[in-house]
Amino acid sequence: MAQSLSNFTDLIRSAERSAVHLEMRDVYAVPNEDEGFAAWQRGHRLDPDDRDSWWRPWLDLVKEVTAKGVRVRRARIVSEPHSEYIRYEHSFSFTNIAAGEEIRWLPRRSASALALPGNDFWLFDGRLVQFNVFDGEGRWVHTDQSGDPTVTALCSDAFEAVWERAVPHDKYRL
Repeated sequence: MAQSLSNFTDLIRSAERSAVHLEMRDVYAVPNEDEGFAAWQRGHRLDPDDRDSWWRPWLDLVKEVTAKGVRVRRARIVSEPHSEYIRYEHSFSFTNIAAGEEIRWLPRRSASALALPGNDFWLFDGRLVQFNVFDGEGRWVHTDQSGDPTVTALCSDAFEAVWERAVPHDKYRL
């Protein structure tokens, strides 16, 4: 996995043991550009019994990857009180969990003593990191990848420190 893979689907499929994702923003995308968020604001909620209506193709990909034994974990560092966008994310996280992801939430006040990278990231098998760079409004700008052992160790240590302190999704209340 030392080479840079540009397609995220190929990248996550290339994971053999783990794919971890650290999210540190309180809003992603400009809310009025996110159709799911706009529908949620109007009162729409995903139905736990209607799996066909859930976020595709992402959840199918997670299910595929976890079925081959890859552990997929997501940790979110969030401000409290929560932004409307975080409440939206929390409302549908059950779908990610049903697909095989593990999700934990860490209140930002509990992250003050942690050394964290400057951007959200995915780390694959502890060997390749993909940073997701956003602008100030939460719009995705670009990704940077690194296989540098110093960078991947920083990200691995940061993720594990967050994970250790974070609250599992089923116990985290908004």
